[in-house]
Amino acid sequence: MVKVGDKAPAFKAATDGGDTVSLKSLKGKKVVLYFYPKDNTPGCTTEACDFRDSYARFENANTVVLGVSPDSVKSHDKFKAKFDLPFPLLSDEDHAIAEAYGVWQEKSMYGRKYMGIVRSTFIIDEKGKLAEVYEKVRVKGHAAGVLDKIS
Repeated sequence: MVKVGDKAPAFKAATDGGDTVSLKSLKGKKVVLYFYPKDNTPGCTTEACDFRDSYARFENANTVVLGVSPDSVKSHDKFKAKFDLPFPLLSDEDHAIAEAYGVWQEKSMYGRKYMGIVRSTFIIDEKGKLAEVYEKVRVKGHAAGVLDKIS
């Protein structure tokens, strides 16, 4: 996994609504890049809604919030509309962004091993360096903690 002080791995990805976003296009802004396993699951929905509810404060702090999961653009479109999410959701179907950030890892559930997203968040500063790394995130209170760190 990448660490604080590293140059953030570059990315370019399709987002909900058919747009694309790249890290390069966000230079000069802080970026909260949060990785979550799956649209419309309890923890992921709670996390997205917490970021949604704090979104105006992130904007006031010159910060862009981006959610990333392996779900398709179509899935993101539905998830975003259902919960009125004001920030882009990046589709990482080939796991390239997750792998670059070190969050595509082996997981285990009920004795079955599989590859998936380890819920993680990265704060990238205005110059493209990693300012903060949150590994194995616990959803409750996470968005507020991230907001405290950037403001």
